[in-house]
Amino acid sequence: MLVDGAIYFVIIVAKDELSRECDYVLEATNQKHFHDLLFNSQGFYVPLVVDDLSSKRVLTTELISGVPIDRVALLDQDTRNYVGKKLLELTLLELFVFRFMQTDPNWGNFLYDEANKIINLIDFGAARDYPKNFVDNYLRMVVACANGDRDAVIEMSMRLGFLTGKESEVMLDAHVQAGFVVGLPFSKAGVYDFRASNITHSITNLSGTMLRHRLTPPPDEAYSLHRKLSGAFLACIKLRAAVPCRQLLFHIYDNYHFDHQD
Repeated sequence: MLVDGAIYFVIIVAKDELSRECDYVLEATNQKHFHDLLFNSQGFYVPLVVDDLSSKRVLTTELISGVPIDRVALLDQDTRNYVGKKLLELTLLELFVFRFMQTDPNWGNFLYDEANKIINLIDFGAARDYPKNFVDNYLRMVVACANGDRDAVIEMSMRLGFLTGKESEVMLDAHVQAGFVVGLPFSKAGVYDFRASNITHSITNLSGTMLRHRLTPPPDEAYSLHRKLSGAFLACIKLRAAVPCRQLLFHIYDNYHFDHQD
């Protein structure tokens, strides 16, 4: 059964990610890479790795300070808006600019230094890169979801491997509606108020239909990516933040270089 196959595939992906998370040499390499990528990005900091005190079983880094997201949720509204905006900005940068993402959305991995308005980032065991062609089409799909463009969502979903082209109307409708729900924060100018609605509940209601009618498992890249994107949305919901989501997305889209424009 496809359901069993999909679950098995999730287990395989999770097993691979867990093995990489236990490799501190790999994590140190990832952390150094993120430090370089974010060196000139305002509002973020990645602590330095102390090579002389690190090995395959030990990772030693510069000491940083800050409070996790659940404690930021107790701060004032302007601070919560700022941190929510920066977390979503980081997620979009990782996927669409760096094409290299830390895929563990654990709130303890983001430590906010209120005095300096900096989010200190830790724990880079779960990190991966994404092929340029995948990112090109995924960005097109996110924009299609944001604009409510059903035909483009289906076309990009077929290119990416979410759909085969032989799905039932029930499956297509559920898939497109799920895409529109994810695209909702990006759908209008101005700020999206994550206090007003919980989009994760809407996705949950559609997921059962998609699981029953899906003809092919999602592409490998989707599991870690969607976990991180869901984590960013959940963080904004936890913070009760108001975030200019569409502005952040289209700042990247308007400056993005596609390998093949169409």
